[in-house]
Amino acid sequence: MAILIKNIKEILQVEDTPKLLVKGDKMKEIQTQKDAWLFIQKGKILDFGSMTLLNEISLLSENPDMEVIDATGKMLMPAFVDSHTHLVYPASREIEYIDKIKGLSYEEIAKKGGGILNSAKKMQEIDEEELFLSSMQRLNEIAKYGTGAVEIKSGYGLTTESELKMLRVIKRLKQHSPLTVKATFLGAHSIPMEYRGKQEKYVDIVINEMLPQVAEEKLADFIDVFCDVGFFTVKDTERILEAGLKYGLRGKIHANELDYSGGVQAGVKYSALSVDHLEFVGEKEIRALLNSETMPTVLPGAAFFLGMVYAPVRKMIDAGLPLALASDFNPGSSPSGNMQLILSMASILYKLLPEEAINATTINTAYAMGVSKELGSIARGKKANVLITKEIPTYEYLPYYYGTNKVETVILNGEIID
Repeated sequence: MAILIKNIKEILQVEDTPKLLVKGDKMKEIQTQKDAWLFIQKGKILDFGSMTLLNEISLLSENPDMEVIDATGKMLMPAFVDSHTHLVYPASREIEYIDKIKGLSYEEIAKKGGGILNSAKKMQEIDEEELFLSSMQRLNEIAKYGTGAVEIKSGYGLTTESELKMLRVIKRLKQHSPLTVKATFLGAHSIPMEYRGKQEKYVDIVINEMLPQVAEEKLADFIDVFCDVGFFTVKDTERILEAGLKYGLRGKIHANELDYSGGVQAGVKYSALSVDHLEFVGEKEIRALLNSETMPTVLPGAAFFLGMVYAPVRKMIDAGLPLALASDFNPGSSPSGNMQLILSMASILYKLLPEEAINATTINTAYAMGVSKELGSIARGKKANVLITKEIPTYEYLPYYYGTNKVETVILNGEIID
């Protein structure tokens, strides 16, 4: 299918020479093309440019079935990339939300058997087909808000059978959804109650029982560990990351959400693709990340929902680091996969410029998913995952006008999504 989008008010994130990520001061910059057109063919961005250079008659003669979209007054940009979610879950957890309102902390709820353990219990009970259908509904929901690629973690299983169930569902989502989906094995998401005080035995199960089966069925693209106070130690994390590498699974680490855990340094040591959360980041963590290949990823929705301190993103960017922002979509600490909201939070809560926020939710999150060669910017030859906004005055309006869906049309793999 060929699609011509013409009279575009402005294309955001255009690149003649594609890059893998943006860091430091460069995050303040995005290239745009005003009064533009973009041509899609066979699922790829074939060309784009100024309306003054468009030869529509020639394109129509070569592509008689071409669909033409008039985007007068509208912006076009790469679809959002959400590099950290727990989108496959068995049930919502709004009752725990009441506990949060009453003042219980994340750790206190977890100690009561709530939080991740609550979801794990329900995961063991839910039918795989029901889990697939509810997860597909959530994928369709986030697509309507402009997300075109998403990473989904296991981690609500905490038994071999349930972890495999989750990952098999994610594999089915890959096969049936137009979104680009990456799967992450997170068997080390929490410590089951029966292993409290002897968690090294549970780590043995993750490494020696779960991981070989995950690898044999080719169910995961990455491996993850919740390395933080009250969860898994640096020693646990390094054991799991090392085991994952033997199966070709690169790390993506939950780190420093609750305290200075050493998770950032462990992630860098094992060349993790990203370290995520990062509410507690100081000079040591920044030094470790500088000149590494690990993407610092902040999850504004979780910090906002839990009332936590906000990660020092300005300090991180000013030090020369790149930054990605993802939703952490999950039932307990960030029950929203709306990346437009994350874009707004970037500016409202973290004081990022609109350009920095756009870079952090497109090209840098694409890097954190390992897909920035094909997604995250508008470049010839990249996959045609783009969104067209409703009529808006400027791209600065995107983070400014929060709370409504500003996306009118989503195109994934060169196909218009209903």
